[in-house]
Amino acid sequence: MIKKVNMEIVSKKEIAKDTVEMVLRNEYITKKAKPGQFLHISIAGHTLRRPISIANIDRDNNEVTILFKIIGSGTEMLANYEVGELLDVLGPNGTGFPTELSQEETVLLIGGGIGVPPLYCFAKELHDKGVNILAILGFQSKEYMFYEEKFNELGTTYIVTNDGSYGEKGLVTDVIMKVEPFQRYYSCGPMPMLRAVKEAISDKPGYLSFEERMACGVGACFSCVIQTNTESGYKKICQDGPVFAANEVIL
Repeated sequence: MIKKVNMEIVSKKEIAKDTVEMVLRNEYITKKAKPGQFLHISIAGHTLRRPISIANIDRDNNEVTILFKIIGSGTEMLANYEVGELLDVLGPNGTGFPTELSQEETVLLIGGGIGVPPLYCFAKELHDKGVNILAILGFQSKEYMFYEEKFNELGTTYIVTNDGSYGEKGLVTDVIMKVEPFQRYYSCGPMPMLRAVKEAISDKPGYLSFEERMACGVGACFSCVIQTNTESGYKKICQDGPVFAANEVIL
């Protein structure tokens, strides 16, 4: 159930160029949140809330971690909030990743830019269940890269940069054929990347998590819809997603 709460900022730091990691504390959100869900955060002076994916859930300390990229006045103002201040938050929002996997399975996680954080939250849960994890993480360049060490602790990880300043040069789809065999995949990132991933892995089941601008964030305004091949036609990313089966959506 989505609830409006105040979340205390426990810590914040810039972990890559224009990329901020912020730890927030609230018992309700922490107990209810699942990997793949997001928080809808109100920012002073801005009408619309900002949807931010959950990067980690620490249930022992009632804390969740979010990561966001500074790309406009809203996220710039969010980055200027100080430790100890309270954020007005709706959450946890959306449908998370399905986690009913067997220990014998190997899964491939493919993240692009700010699509990496929700996959880390998911990867931790899979790792705790004994699932074998492969990860491909794509960034613009080395200065934008983050969480390589964290993913390495969970499984084999490949880094891809557009300019070749770190890891493989190119796109995440250039590396897919180089990884060991896997049974299913999960991906989060910008729409062009998700479209390319879906085309590149057409022979295996997968799930896609969409980054999308939102208005209400609770399924009332129909501003963040995606076309599907289901009887209903279009679905709401904020409510029915942001995670969808790859074979369900039309990109």
